[in-house]
Order: sequence, then structure tokens, then C-alpha cells
Amino acid sequence: MSEEKICLRSYIGELLCEFAKQDDRIYVIDSDLAKSTTTLQFEKQYPNRFVETGIAEASAMSIAAGLASEGQIPFYVNFAIFVAGTAWTQLRQSAYANLNVKMIGTYAGMDNGKDGASHHANEDIALVRSIPNVKILVPSNLKEMKEAIKLAIEYDGPVYIRVARDNVPNVEFEQNAQVGKSTIVEDSGNDFALIYEGTSADIAYKGFEALKERGYKGKLINIFSVKPIEKELINNLAETVKCIVTVENHSVIGGLGGAIAEILAQKSKHAPIAYVGVEDVFTESGTATEVKEKYGLNVENIVTKVENILK
Repeated sequence: MSEEKICLRSYIGELLCEFAKQDDRIYVIDSDLAKSTTTLQFEKQYPNRFVETGIAEASAMSIAAGLASEGQIPFYVNFAIFVAGTAWTQLRQSAYANLNVKMIGTYAGMDNGKDGASHHANEDIALVRSIPNVKILVPSNLKEMKEAIKLAIEYDGPVYIRVARDNVPNVEFEQNAQVGKSTIVEDSGNDFALIYEGTSADIAYKGFEALKERGYKGKLINIFSVKPIEKELINNLAETVKCIVTVENHSVIGGLGGAIAEILAQKSKHAPIAYVGVEDVFTESGTATEVKEKYGLNVENIVTKVENILK
């Protein structure tokens, strides 16, 4: 695995500027966090296409809906907890109308460690996944992030992109990202399948290496498209490997693990499944590393979940 680690959040403004140069329909809406989300760069370069709402998330989503209704391509960029949580009703209404609204939620999961439970987005995948019409993309590296934004622009309808604030390994994949598709990052055998979403890439890679060091041979799967999810891949894994463990910077309720469990539940026979993520609790303040370690997103938990099934 690559040793280079990057903060994908740091590239949001730069990438939006790059696409805005090619398409004057692209707007950015902010809720007083342009510096944190790096969309301040967009404001400086395209001030006439930048809308600052202040701390008014519901209004920001409504403005995005209005811009989309006028044929523009608005990106509402904010902390994931505010995009998916605070503005949920307006997001749902936008999706009901199938409006061309794009959302980038960063500081996902426990990435915003020090701000504590009120700012940790451990429910955003569950909240957005339950809404019809919305696509959910979770890039795990810079190449995928650029491709996610491109796919969002090309798709006529609502898209939610979940972007890590914590550092992730910048491991690029040869194939281009696609809506509804995932990537087999590494395949050394059928003992287990470790399935992760992009914001948990770092701990998933470390867990995979730890399992290899213990002599297990398995598969590492990157779920770029959480909704729609690649059902055929999941079904094939369930018939091939001895166990499946999902890894997510999110609650184990309603997120990636839940999405995969919904697929497996329709099969009469499948590999056992276990979940690594936040249990049914509120987290607390601390560094992102400390909080993730305490609340289960750690290598030891990954290894234990796999070994408990295999042994």
C-alpha cells in the first residue's frame, strides 16, 4: 500500500474551481464554513457564483434547490452533519422533485474529533441512503474524488459525496470510478472480505495488512458507490469467502454494513457478516485518532471480528 496520505477535504475548493472553469453553471453554496471546507478558494475565483448563507443550513439547501430549478448545478458544501442532518427536510424535498442538487459533506464520521458528538456525522449515510433518488459516492483517494465530482456534474439528479477530513492513503486504482461500481483493491484469497467506504480507507488498509501478517488470505473491497451499491459483487463475495467484515467511519446501524446486510438477507445462504464502526452510542470529544480508536474503528477490532468468525 502507498505510504502517501492526504486530506481529501483540502482539495474540495481546488477541484470545484477546476470544473467551474469548464462549466459556468456550477455554483457553490456555503454556510459560514468556507475556510474549513476550502471553498473559500471558489469564492475568491468565482465570487458571482458563490452564495454565503451564514449559519442557515436549511436555507442553503433551499437556495441550492432554487438554483437547480433555474438550470444551474449547485454544490452545497458543508460538514456532513449539517448537510445530511440539519438540512435533511430540505434535502428530502429536493430529492422528491429529483432536482439537480449536489452535496459535498466533509468532516464525516468522527473526522471532526475535537468538536465532539454534536459535530460527528455517524449517521449521515443512513440519513441520506433512506431518501429515494439520491446517489451516494464516497471517494477513497484524490483520483476518485475528482471522478466523483465529475460524475455528479454529469448526472441529472441529487448526489451526495462524502469526503474525508482525516488523512487517507492516496492509493489510486487503474479503472475509473463509476456510479454503482466498486473496486477489488487486493485479492489474495477467500478467508475473508474486508469491505470499506472511502473515509475509513486508512484503518481498512492497516487491518488488511494485519490480517495478512497473521497468515490470512482475503480480499479488500472499496465501496465507492454506496447508493446504488454493486449487488452482484456483494452476492458473489457472499458465496465465495468464509466471512465478510465491513469497515466504516459511521454507525454500524444503517450505513455500509446495513446496506450489505440488506443484500445478504435476501439469500438463503451466505458468508457470516460482522461490522466495524460506531456502536449504538454517541461519541465524544478528542483527536480523530483517539476517538476512532475508542469507538471501535481500529485494527484490533477488525482482526478480532474476522478471527471470531473464522475460529
